[in-house]
Amino acid sequence: MGILNLTPDSFYDGGKYKKKNQILNQVEKMLNEGATFIDLGAYSTRPGAVYVSEEEELGRMLPIIDLLLGKFPDILLSIDTFRSNVANVCIERGAALINDIAAGNLDDNMMQVIAKHKVPYIMMHMKGTPQTMQQETNYENLLKDILLYFSKKISDARDLGINDLIIDPGFGFAKDVEQNYELLQKLDLFKALELPILVGLSRKSMIYKVLGGTGNEALNGTTALNMYALSKGAAILRVHDVAEAMQCIKLAQELIPDTD
Repeated sequence: MGILNLTPDSFYDGGKYKKKNQILNQVEKMLNEGATFIDLGAYSTRPGAVYVSEEEELGRMLPIIDLLLGKFPDILLSIDTFRSNVANVCIERGAALINDIAAGNLDDNMMQVIAKHKVPYIMMHMKGTPQTMQQETNYENLLKDILLYFSKKISDARDLGINDLIIDPGFGFAKDVEQNYELLQKLDLFKALELPILVGLSRKSMIYKVLGGTGNEALNGTTALNMYALSKGAAILRVHDVAEAMQCIKLAQELIPDTD
C-alpha cells in the first residue's frame, strides 16, 4: 500500500504533492514499483494534528480521486478517513476500500456505510483522537487489551454483514516507543484473529527515536522493521517507499513459509 498524503502537515511528506503533475508522477511511480493500493489521506493523523473540517477533507480528496481514476482507471484507491460521510462520498466517487484509524470509534455511522457499500474495511487500533492519543498510552495489558479491542470490532462488523476486514495494530497511535516494539515483537499473536494484518511503520518516530535523525533518514530502519513484520505475519505493508517494501516482500517469499 503506497501512501499519498494530501495534507500540508503530515509528519513525513506533508505538502510535498500539491500539483497535479506531482501527484500523477508519484502515483505512477508507486504503481510501477508494485503498489497494490494507493492510500489517500486528506487529514493528517500525526500526533497533535490540526483539526480539519469535513468540507476541507472532501475538498482535498475528491479532485484527486477524479484525477487518479481518470489517469489510472483500474487503480485501487484506499481512503484514509474516520468520517462516515467522507467514506460514503469517496466510495460513490470510485474508491475501493476504507482505512479507518478509529475503527468506527470517532463516527458511529462508519460501519453502516461500509456495510452498505460492501467494500473492504481496514480497522486500526487507537485510543482517543489524533489530538489526544499521546496521552492515552496506559494499558492494563498492551497485547491483551488490543486483542480484545479487535475481537469486539470484528464482532460488530460481522453483525452488520461486513466480510472483508483487515486489522492494523496502529503503530504510533496511543503507544509509546517501548509499547510499539513490544507490539511488533508479538505481532504474530494477531494471527489468531484470522484476518490480514496491515502494518504501517514507514518512517515513524519509533524508528528515528532509536536510531537518531528524522523521518528523512528512516528508510533503512523502515526496511529492517518491515522485514521483521513480514516474518511475524504482516500481510500488507503501508509505506512511503514502495520499491524498497517490494524488495522486502520478494525476499520474504523466499525466506518465510506462507508469505503471499
